[in-house]
Amino acid sequence: MSWDVSEKTMMFKVQAEDVNQARDILLQVYAALKEKGYNPINQLVGYLLSGDPAYITSHGNARSLIRRLERDELLEELVKNYLGRE
Repeated sequence: MSWDVSEKTMMFKVQAEDVNQARDILLQVYAALKEKGYNPINQLVGYLLSGDPAYITSHGNARSLIRRLERDELLEELVKNYLGRE
């Protein structure tokens, strides 16, 4: 069996408005989780790894907010912020 593997790298781009929206949503969800007494980092990691919205509280409409975006958009915002890049 032979595989025809391309040497090309796929490009992934997110619109600037999506990034700003992702940041706003992450901050709102973080605040709602903290208000309810959860560890926001652990809960967000659980959600990002599993995709299960049960990790996010419905308090403050947080669960609905986080589901507005794809997890890859949220991850991009987190990585950019961690690396200090735009």
